[in-house]
Amino acid sequence: MSQIPQSYSFRWGNVFKKILISNRGEIAIRVIRACREMGIRSVAVHSTADRDSLHAKLADESICIGPGPSVGSYLSIPRIMSAAEVSGADAIHPGYGFLSESHEFAAVCEAYKIRFIGPKSEQIKALGNKVEARAIAIEVGVPLLPGSPGTVKSLEEAREVCSKIGFPVIIKAAAGGGGRGMKIVREEKELIKLYPLARSEAEASFNNPDVFIERYVERPRHVEVQLAGDSYGNYVHFGERDCSIQRRHQKLIEEAPCPVVDAKFRAEIGETAKKLLRFVNYESMATAEFLMDERGQVYFMEVNTRIQVEHPVTELVTGHDLIKEQIQIAAGEKLSVSQDDIVLRGHAIECRINAEDPKTFAPWPGNISAYHEPGGPGIRVDSMIYRGYTVPSLYDSMIAKLLAHGRTREEAIQRMKRALMEMKVDGIRTNIEFHLRIMDDPEFIKGNVSTKFLVEHKYI
Repeated sequence: MSQIPQSYSFRWGNVFKKILISNRGEIAIRVIRACREMGIRSVAVHSTADRDSLHAKLADESICIGPGPSVGSYLSIPRIMSAAEVSGADAIHPGYGFLSESHEFAAVCEAYKIRFIGPKSEQIKALGNKVEARAIAIEVGVPLLPGSPGTVKSLEEAREVCSKIGFPVIIKAAAGGGGRGMKIVREEKELIKLYPLARSEAEASFNNPDVFIERYVERPRHVEVQLAGDSYGNYVHFGERDCSIQRRHQKLIEEAPCPVVDAKFRAEIGETAKKLLRFVNYESMATAEFLMDERGQVYFMEVNTRIQVEHPVTELVTGHDLIKEQIQIAAGEKLSVSQDDIVLRGHAIECRINAEDPKTFAPWPGNISAYHEPGGPGIRVDSMIYRGYTVPSLYDSMIAKLLAHGRTREEAIQRMKRALMEMKVDGIRTNIEFHLRIMDDPEFIKGNVSTKFLVEHKYI
């Protein structure tokens, strides 16, 4: 167990004395590091499968909360709350995934007087549900794609919606994301098959079968805005990210800023996104996600009421620590920055390094026999691995986030290529070579990307 040096001070005033991180992997390590810099003790929870994980080793305290399958550990609210009580934690950071967008989890924390480092439960409920978020977007004038006014409860209702807005359409789960419960429908005969399939996937993934339908954009960019709000009514945006390089709606490469967005557009979309947070008096970090069509028109998709996997690219171009800011807000402090303080400098790219076969994308767990982490100017690695670590088969395959920052996008790409060539992970297969191919792709270098990039350029 590590010790916090006595020289650490509570630089931000009324912060917490001990934070439990109800997550695993690199995001748990990221929060542990922020806690240590702020002079806050950290508590890691881990499953039996994660007993030797790096986050369990680095935290000041570590508690086993259950078996390997996440339903009995990282998704178990009673086990996590018991760990918080036993450890004496006064706050819980949920990271991303697992229970990070569960309004039920946030409500339990509120009931037990343990601060949930995220928005209030009612704020998650309002913006975390896509259908409710669409209704709020309509209320505040944020542009939307044509779609169903609410959830679609029957195949007949789905037919009626599609007849009004026309094909192609996309069916989406109301209660979650990540591509689960999401189906593209190009004609009515596909609707008969895919509508019930989308509902069953939504039920299995989110314990909620509700879906909605909206017009499908064929070759969009995926552009998202990083936001923050405090309990004093202050709201800021930290610019946008381009997350268009995706496989089956799962992001693989993110960058900031978006290559086709100028300062005027950035200010406009940022102010538009802030309206969503103001409407619910939001307190914490959030991300508003948009689709940008080939004409440059943007349409609201959803709000993620948590920190994002790709938050480090924003940190690199703004110089602001978003995790510390999130903790500060949860502790009742005002935002440490105003909108005028946020200036974008240079360009940053993030590659998600996954333990998977680079050709089939099948997960590839196993023991890491050797590991070399790249470095040099402009390189950052947020990783959960070390030599001798065994990547378990039970969880997401992402093992590291490799980031490059440069004065220009061209320099960031060159630095990313250098870092990818330096990075060595032996004993398992990874997608490092896959990322190198994209960094060399002339169309990616030009910034000509969309969510169809990998398919159109035959990467998958």
